[in-house]
Amino acid sequence: MKKIAPYIYFPLIIVILLQLISWTQLFRDLESKISDQMFNQRGTQPISGDIVIVGIDDETFSSLDMQWPFPRTFYAHMIDNLESAGVKQIIFDVEFTETAKNPMEDNILADTAAKYNNVIFCGKLIKDNIKQTEQLLSPVKPITDKKLNWGIVNIYSDPDGFIRKYTLFEPFGDAYEYSIGIASLANERVYQDDWKKYLNRTSRNLKIGTYSIPIIENNLAIINYYGPAGTFKTYAMSSILDDSTFTMPMLDLNEFDDIRKSGALKNKTVLIGASIDELHDNFNTPFFLSSKVLTPGVEIHASFLEMVHHKNYLYPFSEIYLLIILFILAVLLYAFYSFMKPQFAIIITLILIALYIYITYFLFVHDNLILPVMQFILMNLATFIVGLVGHYIRTNRERKFIKGAFSRYMAPELVQELLKNPKSLQYGGKQQEITVLFSDIRSFTTYAESHTAEETVSILHEYLTAMVDIIIQNKGILDKFVGDEVMALYGTPVQLENDALSACKTAIAMYYSLKDLQDKWKSEGKQIFEIGIGINTGNVIVGNLGSDQIFDYTAIGDSINLGARLEGLNKEFDNEKHIIISEFTLEKVKDMVEVKYLSEVNVKGKMKAVKIYALLAVKDGF
Repeated sequence: MKKIAPYIYFPLIIVILLQLISWTQLFRDLESKISDQMFNQRGTQPISGDIVIVGIDDETFSSLDMQWPFPRTFYAHMIDNLESAGVKQIIFDVEFTETAKNPMEDNILADTAAKYNNVIFCGKLIKDNIKQTEQLLSPVKPITDKKLNWGIVNIYSDPDGFIRKYTLFEPFGDAYEYSIGIASLANERVYQDDWKKYLNRTSRNLKIGTYSIPIIENNLAIINYYGPAGTFKTYAMSSILDDSTFTMPMLDLNEFDDIRKSGALKNKTVLIGASIDELHDNFNTPFFLSSKVLTPGVEIHASFLEMVHHKNYLYPFSEIYLLIILFILAVLLYAFYSFMKPQFAIIITLILIALYIYITYFLFVHDNLILPVMQFILMNLATFIVGLVGHYIRTNRERKFIKGAFSRYMAPELVQELLKNPKSLQYGGKQQEITVLFSDIRSFTTYAESHTAEETVSILHEYLTAMVDIIIQNKGILDKFVGDEVMALYGTPVQLENDALSACKTAIAMYYSLKDLQDKWKSEGKQIFEIGIGINTGNVIVGNLGSDQIFDYTAIGDSINLGARLEGLNKEFDNEKHIIISEFTLEKVKDMVEVKYLSEVNVKGKMKAVKIYALLAVKDGF
């Protein structure tokens, strides 16, 4: 359980920190910018053509040749013209919240709109967050007295100045004021008498008849923009005014007569609003990144209505599901990165990020699903970095363990090879062919009994130091001391080109080194001793063996037992160098050494007798 715990709590900490970061404004701005790129990559989408815009634009100001504001009788005349063209609905994104200089104009506008019962006016909710006051600017009294439909035109930008969401309603006092978009949809359902009571509002949706608009952040809906400014068919206001009964001061072409005859406006929802820069009703939308053109506010309302009419909503991915998915992925990726080499891990990281971005774009285009991108990217990078650090710490700890465990009884170059490939150091045990060398002092018990403890320890230390140096020089690994007995392994944990030859070279070197020691001891007046050496090659179980409390890197098996048995046979045969090797070892070095056949011996665990040989020398060149 302790080994598994890090693979749970590290990813959990990463996901929790990411969630906290995701609430910061900087993080949200980054996500919004990525979402904007999705719109631009998707490009302009086809629209139904059911919504058209009448723009108060440069052409209108040029044609009318007058200052703003225009007389309200112009708007009344425009309503009559549009109705005569068979429009379905007229929506004003022009505020008539202050009484006209000539109050009769307000009455004419209200009376004209009241004739058709499909005209939506607009107001605005003014909030002073510093003074914490609110003021509702409703249309002028003649319009409200006739109980004509109206809604608010409040549109709020994100902190970076881009408009990505549509305000469905605003709380005001004990009630709610709804946007002109919602007023338009309610009017379509023929909810003329107190239409607000027919709306069904929940924390997740605003339902208007068959429409169910998904709500985010209490009162907002994500706008599924269809394109940049100019996506919707637009007529200049002057073109709608210019009929046979209206005299244009500049160029009187009676344009509207042709528009009406063409049937271009029949059954259309018409939004009327400003698009000229001087009226300051143009805004940043996601498509500004590619078009560099601000979008008129009236066209934002048009985008919202087009989206609702065709139920083409955008849905944010569930935060709860996202956290669950991120946590599961973090656990899997952390475990993966912890054992993956860094150079491969970074490639996998980049591939996963690219794949995830493609998936989010695919879901955006085909399923209208907005999936956060930055959280996955940061989660992936964080798990990669934490996994990399864990991999480094674990590798460093492993290197220190290997170096500390083997450097005392293994050749330095073998230790370096082992550090390059620590997997060759099998934890537990594996079967492998190696060569084992046993060396033992003849009659050492008698020697110890006839000498003091200090003398025995001193001479044994000198002897074992020399023997271990030879083992290490010949790329062997000192397995253990058992009293005066030495056990060495060749071919593990790092494989050698010829482990049997290395063991034979060790035995010959040990013989001559002992001769040098014997000459030295004689000169010092010390009693000398002889040794016996046994060498065998075969399959063994090698690895970290032992108990939970104590374990050691060693080898076990019949081949080890045979090596020990061969060492003991030196007492029974007349053998000049007291080195006996088995037929299995000889098979590996037969062209490289000089030997003398001794006999066949029966060994426990072997059905056939084993041929044994006295090792005389290693041939020159080997």
